[in-house]
Amino acid sequence: MTVRAPRRILTAATTALLAAAGLTACGDGTGAASEPGKVGVVAAFYPLQFLAERIGGDTVAVSNLTKPGAEPHDLELNPRQVGQVVDADLVVYLSGFQPAVDEAVEQNGGARAFDVAGVTPLRDAAAGGHDHDHEGEAGHTEEGGGKDPHVWLDPTRLATIGDKLAERLGKADPDHAADYTARADALRTELTKLDTEYADGLRTCQRREIVTSHTAFGYLTERYQLEQIGISGLTPESEPSPKRLAEVAEEARKHQAGTIFFETLVSPKVAETIAREVGAKTAVLDPLEGPPADGDYLSAMRTNLQTLRTALDCS
Repeated sequence: MTVRAPRRILTAATTALLAAAGLTACGDGTGAASEPGKVGVVAAFYPLQFLAERIGGDTVAVSNLTKPGAEPHDLELNPRQVGQVVDADLVVYLSGFQPAVDEAVEQNGGARAFDVAGVTPLRDAAAGGHDHDHEGEAGHTEEGGGKDPHVWLDPTRLATIGDKLAERLGKADPDHAADYTARADALRTELTKLDTEYADGLRTCQRREIVTSHTAFGYLTERYQLEQIGISGLTPESEPSPKRLAEVAEEARKHQAGTIFFETLVSPKVAETIAREVGAKTAVLDPLEGPPADGDYLSAMRTNLQTLRTALDCS
């Protein structure tokens, strides 16, 4: 394994944070950078953790800045987490998605930062086509410079990010570069199979519109020719206006939506309100911003597929 590159000089604010927590530039004894002989990888949130663990194998130690059960959009870093960013051999993040992570990486990431937003073109937050984004409506604010960050919900794009992650791991640890490439290739095969399952499973459905609690599924709906009707915008905590709620209810009636989807990390109250209004039921559609309760990305995506097939009456 190659020797780590010198760390960027800490800002005064970060140094103060580390000192307050009793940390040093060598870390706090936990997290990715604390396992000797392994490449320390810090992932900003779950899908990136999944990639790093699958591609890194037993030669990397991966930590996740977003705790299980936490909503990643509004993540605030504590001193220990800043220390993880400082100490990591590689920091994997998606710029524009988590401002606190962007700031920590800008101050302390340097050449060790891998921004997956630059790997594959991101959709515009107010993209046309199959999504009812309602640009300018309350609760439909753009983030990430007007880009939709939820790229991991298209398995083919996630595979491309995985390929690039293998390259970055190979640069950090040349002795195992071939292993990283091989594992990325194996993961691409699995993700390609998942993509085929989605394409086949959603090819023939009585409906193609999904009503979601927040507009996280643009990549998935674009990939599989579905239409997303989002109650709130890209940030799930944004409060939809009464006008927006009325519009969604009207769209749901128009398309005879029998299911209103909510997600695991956000209150289902708004989705339940729409469901009562139109006489529909509710179901979970997981945007995988956090780790699933059981299994991993692949199994959770397959659960999503079965949920969609049931809701859309697919044959």
